[in-house]
Amino acid sequence: MADIFCRGFILLLVGLCGLLGDDVSRFSRREMLNYLLDPSKYDPRIPPDYEQDHPTNVTLQIYLLSFDTVNEAGMEYSLTIYLRQKWVDHRLQFPDYNRSDWLELDTRRIQNVWVPDTFFRNEKRASFHNVTVPNRLIHIYKNGTINYSLKLSLTLGCQMNLVEYPLDYQECPMILQSYAYSTENVVFSWTDVKPISIQPEIQLPQFYIEGYKIEECQSLFEKNFACIRASFQLRRAIGYFVVQVYIPSIMIVILSWISFWIDVEAVPARISLGVLTVLTMTTQSSGAQSSLPKVSYVKAIDVWMAMCLFFVFAALLEFAYVNVVTRRRTKQLLLLKAKQDQDKEDIDFKRPFVRARKMDKVARVVFPSSFIILNIIYWAFYIHYPLDAS
Repeated sequence: MADIFCRGFILLLVGLCGLLGDDVSRFSRREMLNYLLDPSKYDPRIPPDYEQDHPTNVTLQIYLLSFDTVNEAGMEYSLTIYLRQKWVDHRLQFPDYNRSDWLELDTRRIQNVWVPDTFFRNEKRASFHNVTVPNRLIHIYKNGTINYSLKLSLTLGCQMNLVEYPLDYQECPMILQSYAYSTENVVFSWTDVKPISIQPEIQLPQFYIEGYKIEECQSLFEKNFACIRASFQLRRAIGYFVVQVYIPSIMIVILSWISFWIDVEAVPARISLGVLTVLTMTTQSSGAQSSLPKVSYVKAIDVWMAMCLFFVFAALLEFAYVNVVTRRRTKQLLLLKAKQDQDKEDIDFKRPFVRARKMDKVARVVFPSSFIILNIIYWAFYIHYPLDAS
C-alpha cells in the first residue's frame, strides 16, 4: 500500500514539473522577444552592420507558385511567388535558453525588426496576400540569422521581341533592387542552392518554361544600389497557332487553286471563289494580329500571312489575265471574220479557250510547287536559323 502511494506521489510531482516547465518555456520565449526588440536597445531603422561600416549581405530566393499570364499587347507577365530573404543581424543573437533554435515573429511585430527595402524595378502592379492573415513570417535564429518570407502576386514588365512570333523565344526579367540603401549599406545576392524554384505543376497555355537565368545588374541611378536579376526563359508552344492559323490559311490557299479546274467560261464561279478566298485570308490575317502590339518591324506571322495572301490574290489575277486574253483573242477573230467576210466555220473560235486552258494547266503545277518551296524556306529560316532575340 505504501509502495503504491509513493509511486502516485512521484507521478504527480513529474506532471506538475512538466506543466511548470511548459509555462516557463512559454514565458521565456515572450520575454526573450521583448528583450531582443526592446526599443531602447534595438533600432529597426538602422541596418545591422551600419555601425561597423560594412554592408549587410542579403541573400534572396524565389519560389514560383504560379505563372498566370503573358500579355504580348501590354508587354507584361503575371505570377505569384514566395520571396524569401535571409541576412544576419548580430543585434538579435540570443543564448540557447531552451530546445528551440529559432523564434518566430507574429506579423504584427515584423515592423519592429529591420528588413531590406527590396522592390521590383520592372513591377507594374503588385499585391500582398492577406487571407486569412497577412502571408508574411520572420524566423530569428540564435546566431542572429533572419529568414523573412512573404507571398506576392506581381505583374512585371517584359520587353518582348516579336520578330519570330509565333515561333519566338522570350526572356522575361524579374529585377530586384534596394530602394534606398546603396551597396555601402546593403548588397544583394542569390542563394547558392536553388535560387529559383518552380512548382512542377505549372503549365502555361502558350509557353513552356525552359528554365531561368540569374545575374547581377546595374542600377539606373548615379548611386550604385544593390540589384539582382532573374530571367525566365519561355518558349512559345506552337500547337495553338498550327491549328488556328497555319492550317486554316493553308486550306484557304488550296481552296483558291480550285479555280484552275473550273472552266474558263464559268466567269461568275471563278470570280466568286477568288474574291471569297482573298476576303477570308484578309480576315484571317486581321484575327492573327488582334492580340499583338502595333510594332514597326515585320514578324514571322506577317511573312506567313503575306505569303498566303499573295497566292490567293495571284490565283484571282491569273483568272483575270486568262479571261482578258480569251476575250481579246475572240474579239480579234470576230473582226477578222467581218473583214474577210468568211464563213464562221473557217475560223476556229475555240483556239482562245484552248490557250486559256493551257495556262490553267500550267498554274496547277506552278502554284503548288512555289507554295511548297516557300514553305520549306519559311520553316527552315524561322526554326533552324532563329534570329537574335536581343
